[in-house]
Amino acid sequence: MTTTTPAARKVPTGAFNASRTGATAARVLRQLRHDPRTIALMILIPCVMLILLRYVFDSSPRTFDNIGASLLGVFPLITMFLVTSIATLRERTSGTLERLLAMPLGKADLIAGYALAFGTVAVVQSALATGLAVWGLGLDVTGSFWLLLLVALLDALLGTALGLFVSAFASSEFQAVQFMPAVIFPQLLLCGLFTPRSAMHPVLEAVSDVLPMSYAVDGMNQVLHHTDVTTTFVRDVLIVAGCAVLVLVLGAATLRRRTD
Repeated sequence: MTTTTPAARKVPTGAFNASRTGATAARVLRQLRHDPRTIALMILIPCVMLILLRYVFDSSPRTFDNIGASLLGVFPLITMFLVTSIATLRERTSGTLERLLAMPLGKADLIAGYALAFGTVAVVQSALATGLAVWGLGLDVTGSFWLLLLVALLDALLGTALGLFVSAFASSEFQAVQFMPAVIFPQLLLCGLFTPRSAMHPVLEAVSDVLPMSYAVDGMNQVLHHTDVTTTFVRDVLIVAGCAVLVLVLGAATLRRRTD
């Protein structure tokens, strides 16, 4: 009779496991619960920025309507990118990632766990910011509130994925912050927030066509101006969601145990 050795029964660390992913997410959420400043940064800052934006254009409510929806997606993306990249890098520099990956925990489990934890915070963040913009600040949206929330949530998840990805290439928290001008600012300038993408130089327009923030902003504008779900809106949502998944996969592939 053939017996199975303990080594043969061991789950390969590269295989995805839902229970290990859930345990990782629970650990990250417990840590966040004891860090009120980080929670405030992730949840409250987008709301504060929207309030400031509303009263900057106090004498021109239509201007707030025109750009408020777009920034409703941009603010959560930037916030989640910044917090996630720094938090993940801190785990690696402290040796936590090295200890975790020495256990039967694959890189896919770790990245998925972090994405699930920060994604949970992103749900709260997006719901608060969207509710505040529509019901508290009077953002005039033609489409459904729920579609607006969906795009805001996907944008926050994209920011989480980008933050997890770039953290693998930084050796300090300062370097993680330095990735923002390289990763976020070009997308911010080319996403169509300041001028229609069709009015840009053809080269810049072509570049903007491959940047996910362009579709995040376009998706918000679709909800702003259309009552029904348009094919363009569906395209935008699928591209943003697909980019988030792709970046998470790349993040799992490039994750390092420790910082040299």
